[in-house]
Amino acid sequence: MTDVSRETELLFEKYRNLMATWNPKINLVASSTLGEFRERHIEDCLQIVSSLPKYISGKWVDIGSGGGLPGLVLAIYYREQSIDFSFVESDKRKCQFLRTVIRELGLENVDVISERIEEITPLNADYLSARALAALPKLLGFVERHLGANGKALLMKGRSWQEEVELARKEWHFELEHSPSTTDAEAAILKVSGVSHA
Repeated sequence: MTDVSRETELLFEKYRNLMATWNPKINLVASSTLGEFRERHIEDCLQIVSSLPKYISGKWVDIGSGGGLPGLVLAIYYREQSIDFSFVESDKRKCQFLRTVIRELGLENVDVISERIEEITPLNADYLSARALAALPKLLGFVERHLGANGKALLMKGRSWQEEVELARKEWHFELEHSPSTTDAEAAILKVSGVSHA
């Protein structure tokens, strides 16, 4: 389990409680996973931290934020560092949930953009994240639009990630590092940069 401060752990617990309250109304995660929220969701998202330097700064954009995975987990973890988060989510109810969590947890480094990813002005992110959003060929279109020239995208992909990479190579040029997921042996975290059309 990732080692975090007691204060951070309390914020994760508060987030889980809010998720449990809202989930029956707007289906943020599979209800069967709420009982193991720390392992299934928090730990899963915290894997991203291990592929980055200890201290980061700049602008982080989380696209298709949904219930805040991985965006909220990362915003909680990095709340004392000089990095600002933007969550992009077009579902108004999910945006309401995200704003509620941000307010209840006292997070000052986060804003919510309630628009479609492909329609907003490019955000020039230093870091960009997404979890279970779209197949990689489509996802890289969003990455190209919103990632800054020297930025890194951290993409959480499931068991078909290798096939998705092969398909994406037909449409896109990109640099790729990957690390196996610690919560699912067949999944991976993809670290992507230098995205351009093939």
